[in-house]
Amino acid sequence: MSNSTSETTPKFTGQLKDESRDSRLSFRNFGEHKLRKELKDIAIEKCRLDVKSFGKCAEENGLLVVFKCRQELRSMSDCIESNRSEQHFQKYMAKHKPEMLLQYLEDRKEKGLS
Repeated sequence: MSNSTSETTPKFTGQLKDESRDSRLSFRNFGEHKLRKELKDIAIEKCRLDVKSFGKCAEENGLLVVFKCRQELRSMSDCIESNRSEQHFQKYMAKHKPEMLLQYLEDRKEKGLS
């Protein structure tokens, strides 16, 4: 095995894909993509207890997670979905769009794409 195992981890690969995707998105898509990602992280944080509850149930039940953790999964899914609804996204986007535009323009300027 090589010493560069950290370069091939799924997290590292995901970061590379995100960075290359971000570099070719237009502002509208770039902004929406970033804001949706932020809103997802916020939703997961708000639903931390439900996520932990489902994770614990899944650990305890192994392959039976599908049958024995339905209530926890439903609770977690409902919480996250309610915090990621299109209505929530529109409000979040209206609030954060100006700062996202500034960040986008600064990134383009740094890359010499102005």
